[in-house]
Amino acid sequence: MIRLRSGTVGSRFTILYAAGFLLSGAGLLVLTFLLADGGGRESVAPEGNPSAPGGLAAAQQRIQELAGQLDAVHTQQSRQLLAGSLIALVVMAVVSLLLGRALAKRVLRPLRLITSATRRISADSLDRRLAVVGPADEVKDLADTIDELLERLEASFTAQRRFVANASHELRTPLATMLATLDVAVAKPDPAVSTVALADRLRTQLDRVDHLLDGFLVLARAQHGALADSAPVDLGDLVGAALRDRSADAQEKGLTVTVGLPPATAAQGSPALLARLVDNVIDNAVTHNEDGGWIEVTGSANEEEAAFTVETGGRHLDQREVDRLARPFERLGGERTGSSGLGLSIVAAVAAAHGGRLALHARPEGGLRVSITLPAAKTPVPA
Repeated sequence: MIRLRSGTVGSRFTILYAAGFLLSGAGLLVLTFLLADGGGRESVAPEGNPSAPGGLAAAQQRIQELAGQLDAVHTQQSRQLLAGSLIALVVMAVVSLLLGRALAKRVLRPLRLITSATRRISADSLDRRLAVVGPADEVKDLADTIDELLERLEASFTAQRRFVANASHELRTPLATMLATLDVAVAKPDPAVSTVALADRLRTQLDRVDHLLDGFLVLARAQHGALADSAPVDLGDLVGAALRDRSADAQEKGLTVTVGLPPATAAQGSPALLARLVDNVIDNAVTHNEDGGWIEVTGSANEEEAAFTVETGGRHLDQREVDRLARPFERLGGERTGSSGLGLSIVAAVAAAHGGRLALHARPEGGLRVSITLPAAKTPVPA
């Protein structure tokens, strides 16, 4: 695994440029002072001669005074040179940071363009390419590598979508044949009791296989398919239809159902997939509810988002187990029911395919809260 240091490449480039300039400037400053010190004159007092005339002694004294004055001037000039060099170094350090930032932006501009173009490429637009033109350098090599990766991804997605399109027919045909064979066997005059019982058990298992297959296909379509049939969808209508479909099971369990969706709670998306999303949420609320329990459906809508929440009562749940329910074949506490184990994973996939999100929360009072947020409808729902 390749691990990069913290910070952006532009910041690191700017810091390295400034640090290199400061080090070279400091080295040049030290070299200047060494050369300046080496070129300084060293004043040496001449040896006195006691027998020398008085005029020579006065001249030597004057020479020593002049040498001292020269040393003082040299020292002052060195200090001024040091102060001026330090000021110039500080100014150039600031200039080097600005210049390094400008150079970093210019050097990294092709990479930013590549990053921006790559982000605009999604699963529905894998046919697009960067197609960077220019000299054969490292940047073009990177762009060509990304184009090759996109080509491989496009081929993989195309093959997967083709499989999803063909799997429904290829796998449902033998199921339909087996169901027809069972119906023929049971329809014969005076069928054996064991034959009827076996046919009922097989029909139940085949229905479960058909339901599981349907769940796989919907999950694959939600994860890798394009939403070609996007339209405004009234979530209230979908909730009402789902509750009507499960009304018999809800009455059998003695569930109390409360619906509080505001009018015109509409989302933008695939009607078929959103209907499956709502069906799965309502089915989960009915199937995994306790006898004599309750279901409450609420919602909200604004210009950007449409949301609805389904809450159920029941036992206290562990939030860590609840967080795993959006994965395929995950159930609370390893319970086994007649469901395929794909219900909430399909909900999560459909919500993500629409640019929405699924949130699962264990209620402090017991039970589960399922919240789904979807993009709001762009136009009113047709009557």
